[in-house]
Amino acid sequence: MQMKLINLVLKNFKGIKHFELNTIGGNADIFGDNATGKTTVYDAFLWLLFDKDSQNKKDFAIKTLDEQGNVIHGLEHEVEGTFDVNGKRLSLRKVYAEKWTKKRGSVHQEFTGNTTDYFINDVPVKKSEYTDKIESIAKEDIFKLLTSPTYFNEQLHWQDRRKILLEVCGDIADQDVIALNEKLSVLASVLGERSIDEHKKVIASRRKKINEELEKIPVRIDEINHNLPDISGLNQNEITSEISTLKEQIQLKNDEITRIRNGGQIAEKQKQIREIESEMIAVKNELTQATNAKLQTKQRELSEINSKILDLDNQQIAKQRSIGNIENEIKIASEKREKLVAKWSEIDSEVFSHCQDENCATCGQALPSEQIQLAKEKAVAIFNKSKSERLEAVEGEGLAAKNQIEKLEKQLDTEKFQIATLQGTITKLNKDREPLQAEIESIKEQANEAAHDSRLIELNEQIEVLKVEIVELNTSVDAELAKVRSEIAELEGKKCDFESDLMKFEQVKSATKRIDELKAEERNLAEEFEKLEHELYLVEEFTRVKVAMLDEKINKKFKLARFKMFETQVNGGLQEVCETLYNGVPYSSGLNNAARINVGIDIINTLSQHYGFNAPIFIDNRESVTKLAESNSQLISLIVSGLDKKLRVETENRDMREAV
Repeated sequence: MQMKLINLVLKNFKGIKHFELNTIGGNADIFGDNATGKTTVYDAFLWLLFDKDSQNKKDFAIKTLDEQGNVIHGLEHEVEGTFDVNGKRLSLRKVYAEKWTKKRGSVHQEFTGNTTDYFINDVPVKKSEYTDKIESIAKEDIFKLLTSPTYFNEQLHWQDRRKILLEVCGDIADQDVIALNEKLSVLASVLGERSIDEHKKVIASRRKKINEELEKIPVRIDEINHNLPDISGLNQNEITSEISTLKEQIQLKNDEITRIRNGGQIAEKQKQIREIESEMIAVKNELTQATNAKLQTKQRELSEINSKILDLDNQQIAKQRSIGNIENEIKIASEKREKLVAKWSEIDSEVFSHCQDENCATCGQALPSEQIQLAKEKAVAIFNKSKSERLEAVEGEGLAAKNQIEKLEKQLDTEKFQIATLQGTITKLNKDREPLQAEIESIKEQANEAAHDSRLIELNEQIEVLKVEIVELNTSVDAELAKVRSEIAELEGKKCDFESDLMKFEQVKSATKRIDELKAEERNLAEEFEKLEHELYLVEEFTRVKVAMLDEKINKKFKLARFKMFETQVNGGLQEVCETLYNGVPYSSGLNNAARINVGIDIINTLSQHYGFNAPIFIDNRESVTKLAESNSQLISLIVSGLDKKLRVETENRDMREAV
């Protein structure tokens, strides 16, 4: 698709009172000194299409200002453009004006906002229609790419530039890169289901983790060695033998304590206590067994009554809800019946009235009295029949309403009777529940009183007597037991010291084993790290090959522009970038203005071919270029000329015009 600007007219736009650019579809040069409005022409072009200026701003100042910088009110600000779109003429016009309103009771008008009117081929349209029309030609982002040589390099983020280049030239499949280099053949099995970027992230993450682990292992080994106990001068076998001897001596002392405690009388009395305790358990079981069975029976009965009451309560609630619905229906039917009675009375009170011309409508002569009487009788019959039919219809509706009310009242009585019946049943169940609850409380009290049974009290007293007798017997053996316990404590202390020394050998053994494990882990991590290094080499080699292929593929699409898609980092890795180059000089640093413009035109040529759309290219600061790059698009150059204090236009046929 080819779009060319034929004519562009500015009226009261950003200080330009009137300017007309006639290109007749060809290239045009606009000359002017600084601040004469060259860029304003491009602003007007973009505002006409997208409501924005050349800096991509939407809220820029359109209105004309006076010498003091104040807005001159009451002006209409207008831009009209005529285009050739694939051989068809298209006119677009926008008018931006102030809206002034006079409030009621006021003699002065007040400013209440701005309005914008839109026209397509001089036909007024809505903004949405206007926008859709421009969108049908080209989207805004594509349009700006193709109309400004600097837009791609100076207003797009590098990631967006990279995305467009890959879209235009196409990316390169990983399989194609691997197939090109024999060294990369094993990379497919290494990657598995992952992409190159995903595997680079996996390698980086794993290398970082391995490095962290490798740094920690020597520290851990040093820490273990530092904490090793000193076993010099200790003999493990001798210590083990000493511990065994001490254990035997301690066991003999414990046996001696058992013999002292197991005096004949004490053992007998302890046996008697155990027998009495068993008897007490049997008595308690006997007392509680019958009580628990009776309590469970009564609790089941109470639960059944509670369940019935709950069910009846729910039925009552449902009935109350039904009564409310019925009463509402009765109210509606009664109101309807009252309206029907009133309507019937209204119809019944109607009286026949008849007014008829007694002269012939044709000749004007008086009609015979018989004919007049016959017409009147006929009218009366029709009136009476209509009145009778309407009364009969109203009576039918009234009777139906009455029958409905009677039916609903019967239902209401039935529901109320059922509620009363349910309430009676609930009252009876509540009365049955009260004695049952009292009986349950009584059974619980009986269960508590069982603990005070005379048999249990007597048996407990017997146990207390036996305990007193045992205390008296123990008093005589306490001194002997204290001596033996003291000897055991001394032996335990010696055994503990030897066991502590023996534990040192276990600690050394465990530490040595852990050090061996850490060294083995260190070797495994080193092997894995080496493997990852090789994989990283393959991935970076892959990237280098792909970079070369991608650079070649992209740069073939352009005559002047070259693109740096990757940057080598200090550590040898590659980072994605998108820097435009011309003769090896980066666009962002060191490239002169002429080269920037020509490179921009070269990029527009390729993008126009990709998108299948050519639009007018506005070239600002055109005076810096002695030889402009060729293009199939229409070129409109904005040239600084100190001699031209007003805008001057030269077209391909050297036609010259000035701004008004």
